[in-house]
Amino acid sequence: MFEHLQNKFSKALHILKGHNTITETNIASSLKEIGRALIDADVNYKIVRSFIRKIQEKSIGKKVLISLNPKQLITKIVYDELVSLMGEKSVEINLSKKNPSIILICGLQGSGKTSFSSKLAFFLKKKNKSPLLVAADIYRPAAIDQLQLIAKQANIPVFSKEKSKNVIDIVDQSILYALKKKRNVIIIDTAGRLAIDEIMMEEIKKINQHSQPDEVLFVVDAMTGQDAINTAQSFSKVLNFNGIVITKLDGDSRGGVAITMSSAVKKPIKFISNGEKIEDLEVFHPDRIANRILGMGDIVSLVEKVQEQFDEKRTKKIYQKINKNRFSFNDLLEQIQQIKKIGNIKNIISMIPGIDRFFSFYGNEKNSFKKIESIIYSMTPYERNHPKILTDVRRKKRISKGSGITLSDIDLFIKQFYDMNKIMKKIHDHSGKKIVKDFIYQMINNKENNV
Repeated sequence: MFEHLQNKFSKALHILKGHNTITETNIASSLKEIGRALIDADVNYKIVRSFIRKIQEKSIGKKVLISLNPKQLITKIVYDELVSLMGEKSVEINLSKKNPSIILICGLQGSGKTSFSSKLAFFLKKKNKSPLLVAADIYRPAAIDQLQLIAKQANIPVFSKEKSKNVIDIVDQSILYALKKKRNVIIIDTAGRLAIDEIMMEEIKKINQHSQPDEVLFVVDAMTGQDAINTAQSFSKVLNFNGIVITKLDGDSRGGVAITMSSAVKKPIKFISNGEKIEDLEVFHPDRIANRILGMGDIVSLVEKVQEQFDEKRTKKIYQKINKNRFSFNDLLEQIQQIKKIGNIKNIISMIPGIDRFFSFYGNEKNSFKKIESIIYSMTPYERNHPKILTDVRRKKRISKGSGITLSDIDLFIKQFYDMNKIMKKIHDHSGKKIVKDFIYQMINNKENNV
């Protein structure tokens, strides 16, 4: 997500390195590269031209503070303009005080509405809500089965009437069912439609008027690029939706849709989906996304994900083991499993500032966790619980053969294991958050790390 822009922006801003002042000459090359990066990311050329002009106006003749250099100043200006372009601030989903709140999901065919509906239900469940999913797509074969299958993963109920072809009746019955079962949020997954399909557009208008939802979310596929913006603009003329959801961002390295959608449609982006798992959903924060694009990471989102997934009681036990020199490879394996729950490792790394310099996903992808797991799984149960025994070269050779990892990499892994123990012993925060943070840095953010 945003890898293309990250690389292009990094090169554009690097041009200013070594300069002491900002002039039309030295900024011209940087702005040209930034413009190219945005156009390559499928951003409309008119928006790009306006974006570049604003940066130019704010930077030329600007006094650079002694504590800053031109690169830092331009980075700040570009950051501010990106945040402004993406809507300036996050806008929360609107849930009324009445019970139940109703959320209507709409969008094109194949945009990912059903998957998003389930992800949203899971997201709200974590916020102590009691969601009910409503299968209101009566046209697509197996649409109801798909919704039920995904929702089952998170134990979220789905209301459906498989033989009914009356969407309004399905919505009415779902509200009565929600009241009976004390579900306080209804999420209506509607059929995909085209803006040119008058019959289907008339149907979504009737559903909207009849259900009187608290929130209408329009789902778009990031992979469709500029067409997604055009579609959203067409839909907004027919249906006054409250916010936009961008799906499949993990498959779109350009990210132009996320940058320009809000300003083009005049509606806030409320969520982005960046993976296939039910937990792969993020609230859209323009400032945090701008940080990622400029390679400054997103530690706040990372910490939030850590807080959601980690078992603090278990982490305290781990901390006690470390203090008593009893931290084993089994404990390390368990911690890796917890980190993987946070989300795609690629997305985690994008949240850590500067990590891309040491860990690249282009070309031959390296996955530290897979290699570490291979090494540990190639150990005997006794070896996993007694790390000190691995001074024996014969044991290491056997593990090397079983895991397919070189002996030198295994030696490096064992060294890092003990280095990590030393770092974690210095941590006095028993909540476990710092343990996680240092673990991530130790295992990934290391120039010498080839494992």
